[in-house]
Amino acid sequence: MSGTVVLLWLYVAVVFAAALALLFSRWPGWARAAVVAGAVGLWFAASATLGDVWGRPSREPLPERFVLLAAVIEEPGKTTPGALYVWVNELVDGKPAPEPRAYRLPYSKDLHALLSDALKKVRQGISQLGTAEPRRGAQGLSWLRPGSEAQEIRIRDLPVPQLPEK
Repeated sequence: MSGTVVLLWLYVAVVFAAALALLFSRWPGWARAAVVAGAVGLWFAASATLGDVWGRPSREPLPERFVLLAAVIEEPGKTTPGALYVWVNELVDGKPAPEPRAYRLPYSKDLHALLSDALKKVRQGISQLGTAEPRRGAQGLSWLRPGSEAQEIRIRDLPVPQLPEK
């Protein structure tokens, strides 16, 4: 059985136990309300947590330094706001992380142009190094400004490694 099916059955068991507690117990009203609130809260917490586990693109900010692997650009339409999906390998101590990560960024024309140019170079075999720094003058709570709106993203050619002389 897959992990998703197991988690679904576990949630069904929790809801069943909560329903039994609500129907056949002599608990006070506030305790029954707490059971309902707990079951609903468990659903939302599991849904938010499992989104990252299932491989959906993260809405977290990009890492400070990364290697651009690929990108998909979804231009805004009449009914959709558009999005930029990027797959990157974070650089930790100058070495790429063992697994790439997908990120979803809000659409902007400047970032669209930057990613288009970088993708052309990636297709030519020129690796692209990206940096993401907090945007200057950005104020307020960062969780209200997910993705590129809170970051200054720059992409440039990754330097070619130099081999030592013999």
